[in-house]
Amino acid sequence: MDHKSADKIQDLQYFGEFGGVNPSISDSSTYTFISAKTMFDTFEGNTEGCYLYSRHSSPSNLYLGEALAALEGTESANVYASGIGAISSVILQLCNSDEHIVSSRTIYGGTYAFMKNFLKKFRISTSFIDITNLELVEKNITDKTKMIYCEAVSNPLLEVADIKALSKLAKKYNIPLVVDNTFSPLSISAAQLGADIVIHSLTKFINGTSDCVAGAVCASTEFCLQLKDVNDGAGMLFGSTLDSLRAASILKNMRTLHIRMKKHSENTLFLAEKFENDGLRVVYPGLPSHPGHKAFRNQMNIEYGYGGLMTIDVGSLDLANAFMELMQRENLGYLAVSLGFYKTLFSAPGTSTSSEISVEEQIEMGLSEGLIRFSIGLDNDIQKTYTAMKNCMLMLGILTEQIITT
Repeated sequence: MDHKSADKIQDLQYFGEFGGVNPSISDSSTYTFISAKTMFDTFEGNTEGCYLYSRHSSPSNLYLGEALAALEGTESANVYASGIGAISSVILQLCNSDEHIVSSRTIYGGTYAFMKNFLKKFRISTSFIDITNLELVEKNITDKTKMIYCEAVSNPLLEVADIKALSKLAKKYNIPLVVDNTFSPLSISAAQLGADIVIHSLTKFINGTSDCVAGAVCASTEFCLQLKDVNDGAGMLFGSTLDSLRAASILKNMRTLHIRMKKHSENTLFLAEKFENDGLRVVYPGLPSHPGHKAFRNQMNIEYGYGGLMTIDVGSLDLANAFMELMQRENLGYLAVSLGFYKTLFSAPGTSTSSEISVEEQIEMGLSEGLIRFSIGLDNDIQKTYTAMKNCMLMLGILTEQIITT
């Protein structure tokens, strides 16, 4: 696929108020008007380029939104104070009481809890299914279904959605395909593959420095304006507004996203291949052994690789915890949730980011207690990292060959 999103992001140019190479930050919650009529027109949505109140919009948020639209190739994008703020706004903008969602069974635990538990308040139901089984997806669509929801690469099992096929199915039933692309920015261009709405947790790879929480919705101008409508826009009325200072810092970090994603992918593929060769149960979309390898390869932008997430199943929760604690002591990364940091992060999702999912459902979907999710960092010498990680495994008996040395 011909993909120029990185170039589009680099080509965006906003001079600061005094000629700065970065755009000036709109550090204001409210904005003044020379004319009272202009204020009225702005409230009514009849003006362009006017700002009223930062919950509605701000220059800093609009700059970031334009960069995200360029990233995904959509007409527009809105930014939010968190990924779940973006997700919940989209769902409640599209769904009313007694309506229905078809969703992937393996999604971020917060999204799962929102759909399964919170949406009960509104009598909105969700069918959680294997999104890779297209027949099953179609079987679960009813006349009440208002969207197909999935993650391009799922959290934490790394299932790969066939976005083109799901888009075709969504269009057949005249419902939107909503794709969370948090795990695979640049690697997969979900909107270009047919997704109607693309969601990101900017907290992760796009920001890349683990110092803020933010989200985004990339979609048509019409839908983005609906979300911001002062009368019935879910994004507007939930108040999940991103702070201008954070928007400015994320925009600056986006300039290096293409470099970081290449390195995350390169390092993760190296480790995945090595550990699979060592006989470990490794899941990574870049491995031919992955069930979704072909699907990922067919829809990827090859220069950015298969992403920075992999899992290793070490067999038990006790062993997983011991291994993660040892890796942290050996300065190989942090025992922490989230992803996309410059340093490797690891956690056992069954007891952390997916703990909202019942144990029975975890077992059914193949999420074992010994599964460790790795967000591989930007290590310069990945061979050294592999050697150190393998030594930790040998010390704990995860691997049983002679200890190797650097």
